[in-house]
Amino acid sequence: MTASPAAHDISIVLAGEAGQGIQTIEQLLTRILKLAGFHIHATKEYMSRVRGGTNSTSIRVSSRPVQAPLRRIDLLVPLDDKVIEHLQYRLSGETIIAGDREVVGDVARLQHVPLMQMAREIGNEMYANTMALGLILGLLAVDALVMEQDLGSRFAGKGEEVVANNIRAARLGHDQGRGLRESGAISFPEIARHDNDNEIMVNGTEAIAMGAIAGGCQCITSYPMTPGTGVITFMAQHQHDFGLLVEQAEDEIAAINMALGAWYAGARAMVTTSGGGFALMTEGVSLAGMLEMPMVIHLAQRPGPATGLPTRTEQGDLELALYAGHGEFPRIILAPESLQGAFALSRRAFDLADRYQVPVFLLTDQYLVDTYYNIAPFALEPGEMKHFIVETAEDYRRYQLTPDGISPRGIPGRGQGLVGVDSDEHDEAGHITEDLELRVRMVDKRLRKLEKIKEELFPVALDGRKDCRTIVVSWGSVNPIVREALELLGANDVAQLALQQLYPLPAGLEQYLAAADKTIIVENNATSQMGRLIQRETGHRFHHAVLKYNGLAFSVEELVDDLQKCLGDVRK
Repeated sequence: MTASPAAHDISIVLAGEAGQGIQTIEQLLTRILKLAGFHIHATKEYMSRVRGGTNSTSIRVSSRPVQAPLRRIDLLVPLDDKVIEHLQYRLSGETIIAGDREVVGDVARLQHVPLMQMAREIGNEMYANTMALGLILGLLAVDALVMEQDLGSRFAGKGEEVVANNIRAARLGHDQGRGLRESGAISFPEIARHDNDNEIMVNGTEAIAMGAIAGGCQCITSYPMTPGTGVITFMAQHQHDFGLLVEQAEDEIAAINMALGAWYAGARAMVTTSGGGFALMTEGVSLAGMLEMPMVIHLAQRPGPATGLPTRTEQGDLELALYAGHGEFPRIILAPESLQGAFALSRRAFDLADRYQVPVFLLTDQYLVDTYYNIAPFALEPGEMKHFIVETAEDYRRYQLTPDGISPRGIPGRGQGLVGVDSDEHDEAGHITEDLELRVRMVDKRLRKLEKIKEELFPVALDGRKDCRTIVVSWGSVNPIVREALELLGANDVAQLALQQLYPLPAGLEQYLAAADKTIIVENNATSQMGRLIQRETGHRFHHAVLKYNGLAFSVEELVDDLQKCLGDVRK
């Protein structure tokens, strides 16, 4: 059987029930494929349970860099009898299924591989997942030695027997895959390889955490909540390497207040959470607004309300970040579109928070934080980090009225002055006040910072010809998927505005939209939250909205279909 993928990539899905080690195999498989010279994009779908259900990893093996998921499946390796029904909507007559008839029964286009029987011969049916790894690598002609060396390294801490059994299982699977390939039973077009020794394989969680460390983060205080937990986990694993204070607080209220205390003392701190956890932090956000205290908040979105779909993805918390906290005060909201963007914006968030003394939100989502692909190492430029703390004089006033609203920020013990702060309205020295005229001046002072922020944050860039009369707007993790969909459509008369700065709106956005004849917005939510924000701020109403909110990320193919419909209407 021959699959018919695009000339430059193969879409592979490995799936089974929770507890079958799908995530471990994903980590191993992506790393080995990267070592073999492929471009990799991997993302996962998993249910909120310890056992049962259906979990899957979708791995795109490509001859070129890719940053978007496909709906199409060229090769499916099922480890459970529920997989095929669960993924039926992604299967086609061209999909090859390589699996065990004992597990999946007689299904169309099945190439039988006796995974369970071979696993039992080794001593445990759990080794079927390592055999599946070897099977895929054998089908892709990956050197078995590369596979065995990586497995030996991965399982070295588990004892010689575990290492030997996993290598044996992988080798058996590899032999099966090689045999199917060499016999022509399963064949794929050859995918070009490249020298990627200087590339790294990371996911969004790691990119956010590394960006925070590069941005000078010294302290992270959080309470676990999927999908934001990975950031504090990564930083806990490396706390001794970078001198980090990592604290799992008793709840989210304590976490954000501890982080505010860290900033007050002069450290750079962040919290990481998801929507339900952040709901408890909103009073702390308002406290940051009144104290004019810097804060970095990583808000990894998942579908709500309440517990919602805790392990799925959505862009449903933009308005939560935008309006969180009582009263009126400025904030900055950023939404990285890629792993490079996650690192760069996480790093920059600390400078922005420090400089403007406001909360800075990093909005990601389950899809982005759980996605892997290989990229060039993140750029680090010595001396780039900026600090905005002053040495205080005896007459220091923490909330000194200034033309741009930014008061010099001192910290206790650095200088001769008293650093007074108060959650009540206060005067310039930080003393509580009910002077109503002073209240107006303080509110105006805080809000003036927003105008300063608007002047200095980066402008939006138009991806496409400047004379395009149709513009597609997207934000965050949806951007690369829209970009590839437009490339496949060959829509030379359509340009994209890919937003990573959400609030304040980036400079130039209003002018681009006003000049367009037709505009389309694409969002992973039900109510077009970004579209509503743009309409509120600029008065612009989009002609079409492409929205998805079933808990899954967009695929390239479905956006091709959706955008084609919109563009067909636009071009009438």
